[in-house]
Amino acid sequence: MKNRHTGTVNISRRASSPGFSLVELMVAMAIFLVVGGAAVELAKKHVPLFTSQQSQTGLNLAMRNGVAQMQIDVVNAGTGYYQGVNIPSWPIGITVLNSAPGTGCFDSAANTYTSTCFDTLNVIAMDQNTPPSNPSDIGSNCVSTTSSSLFITPVGATTLSQLAADFHTGDQILLVKSDGSQMTTTILTSDGLISGGKVKLAHNPTGLDGTNTTSADPLSLTNSADSNKLGTQFCNTDWVLRLAPITYSVDASDPTDPKLIRTQNGQPSVIAEQIIGFKVGASIWNGTTDNTYSFDAASYNHDWSLIRSVRVSMIGRTPSDMGSSFRNSFDGGPYKIQSISVVINPRNLSMND
Repeated sequence: MKNRHTGTVNISRRASSPGFSLVELMVAMAIFLVVGGAAVELAKKHVPLFTSQQSQTGLNLAMRNGVAQMQIDVVNAGTGYYQGVNIPSWPIGITVLNSAPGTGCFDSAANTYTSTCFDTLNVIAMDQNTPPSNPSDIGSNCVSTTSSSLFITPVGATTLSQLAADFHTGDQILLVKSDGSQMTTTILTSDGLISGGKVKLAHNPTGLDGTNTTSADPLSLTNSADSNKLGTQFCNTDWVLRLAPITYSVDASDPTDPKLIRTQNGQPSVIAEQIIGFKVGASIWNGTTDNTYSFDAASYNHDWSLIRSVRVSMIGRTPSDMGSSFRNSFDGGPYKIQSISVVINPRNLSMND
């Protein structure tokens, strides 16, 4: 009889190691580098496109906002509204100062523009915080603007001291007859002063035809072509109004970044940047140029009372990209351009009717 010996056999098994092997890690890194490099290259190609689109969008919004503000201002031009003042035929609402053509204002090498490239649009408005007054000379009912002193009397409950405090050196005033048949303008050379029971305004004297020099009439309200609309004698039934005009112009003091500026009460505000074109045309009713727009005020003899509507054309550009091969067809510059044009009809279409 054989004896059996029963024993156990130990079989050792290698425990599996966690993680990746070196080969697997290197393969994964190589794949990541390829995919990441492709993504970076794709992003590099699209970032300039995105930036360009953002710049164009910003420019578009700025120009539209500027035009919207201009529409609000211009649509009220020529109303002549002031509480207590009733002038049936308001003589003036808009003046346009056109830039001289052919001045070579664009530098194609530096892509810069100068101030001679742009028009200026003035919306003639009254200062609603200064009450109207009547002109009256000492000892008589009328006053001539060819002298350097103008006496005025307050209207309604306004006191002499209140009226005198509203006028200051450098203010531009408008004198207009009660029926709107004649007007003139001038700039004050000193603050208002109470004298002889009236308010004395010292001013630059007008010419014998009611015109003024450019420095005394920066808004170009008066000119010899309007001689039948100008006057120098104003009486106690006529009006003296302090002007608070709204001016749209382009500040090109930095020729690399011309800015559209809105100025009111001497306070300028930037409406839009990189504006490289600002032109203002006028449509007049004279039987021959109906529904056309002239961008040269000399063609209608600077007779602002003939204006029935204005057409504003504006051009803007995005920031320059010298590294891009793109060149626009407008001026050949390395930037995108956008333009906008709008026709604005003032509410008062009865001027000069």
